[in-house]
Amino acid sequence: MSLSIRNQIPGTVTAIATGEVMATVKVRLASGQQLTAAVTLDAVKDLGLGEGSEVRALVKSTEVSLATGPVAGLSIRNQIPGTVSEIATGGAMAGVKVTVEGGELTAAITADAVADLGLKAGSPVVALIKSTEVSLATA
Repeated sequence: MSLSIRNQIPGTVTAIATGEVMATVKVRLASGQQLTAAVTLDAVKDLGLGEGSEVRALVKSTEVSLATGPVAGLSIRNQIPGTVSEIATGGAMAGVKVTVEGGELTAAITADAVADLGLKAGSPVVALIKSTEVSLATA
């Protein structure tokens, strides 16, 4: 299956905490970084997820925000450091490619945000991704 989702990061499930309807799934990326996904219990069951399961974390580029450094006092669980490798700017929006340990992420942000943050190739950034915006897939 081919997907339009640019951000597909391989990892291994390290923990699953379940509630009545939803679960948080901790995924260790190849870099050693931990990513948290909030998915339904049905998804955990349908995918057969358990500790040690190999997964791909999927995140639409429109759900990746960028900061110029780590952000404290924030509910966003996933903060992945990286370096801007490329910026494609249009009239209103920009696609920012970020090299992270073990891969690459793409963020779709406004051209104004690129200018306000002073982003250019080589800029250090932190990709911010809400756990509710991370989907999981198995092979």
